[in-house]
Amino acid sequence: MLIKRSANGTEPFPSEITPREVFESRRLFIKQMALGSIGSAAFLEMASREAFAQGGQKLAARPNPSFVVMDKHTDYKDATTYNNFYEFGTDKEDPAKTAASMSTRPWTVSIEGEVAKPITLDIDSLVKLAPLEERVYRLRCVEGWSMVIPWVGYSFSALMKKVQPNSNAKFVEFTTLADSKQMPGLNSRVLKWPYVEGLRIDEAAHPLTLLTLGMYGEVLPNQNGAPVRLVLPWKYGFKSAKSIVKIRFVREQPATAWNRAAPREYGFYSNVNPEVAHPRWSQASERRIGDDGLFAKKRKTLMFNGYDEVAPLYAGMDLRKFF
Repeated sequence: MLIKRSANGTEPFPSEITPREVFESRRLFIKQMALGSIGSAAFLEMASREAFAQGGQKLAARPNPSFVVMDKHTDYKDATTYNNFYEFGTDKEDPAKTAASMSTRPWTVSIEGEVAKPITLDIDSLVKLAPLEERVYRLRCVEGWSMVIPWVGYSFSALMKKVQPNSNAKFVEFTTLADSKQMPGLNSRVLKWPYVEGLRIDEAAHPLTLLTLGMYGEVLPNQNGAPVRLVLPWKYGFKSAKSIVKIRFVREQPATAWNRAAPREYGFYSNVNPEVAHPRWSQASERRIGDDGLFAKKRKTLMFNGYDEVAPLYAGMDLRKFF
């Protein structure tokens, strides 16, 4: 059970770390569940209906107390206006300015490769695949900044269970949307498009790996990877593929976008490791966006971003070589 508490032992009230209207509605749901007025099946059906309701942005999800960090949440405005999403530009402010051009409906994701049951799912089918959870994760960028965000989704393993990877599946490859008509950043040559990311099969199956459909109780904004992305809290942020359109279970390690562009700087594993410096800067510390000012003392970066439960995945590996 992962419950990270502050160093001084104090804990904020739920109303201090969650928008009040979301907090109050959540309490009402929990109360109704306890009284039996809303059964589990009814709750999930209601969540599915509300998730992508026409004209609405709310995304109903149950808070999962097993995945909580007690750090102060990053302000929604900061989390949605300071982004890396090179398909919409290389400056941090570009995605919020230009991502509105992307249409997220209709949207389908194909799941194929070394699986018993290949399938193509639309976004509504994806949101109904498993019970939606709210999980509070830290996410750290290789550039040295971090955020704390309440994400909405479910473990990627739920999708794996549906398609049933076979014994040949050793890795999972994620391909994201590349549409120059909607994504002005594709005109740049900073990366080879489409953006491709990859995980080892056991990394993908880990309970922390989140197939993400929302944040802050709402559907994902375009600039944050709508309508579906990955979030892996122990890896650098670029490992969390955004706007996914294809998932392939494969035998060989995929050639990922940043590893292909700059293999000396971006390894395949991309675990948060303060002991391995980026060639152009240290990884030993970080600045929390919206919380740590430019002149504030930086925070010490933790191994695996503090998610020590993933350490067994890399037992016996030289994490300086496999970075």
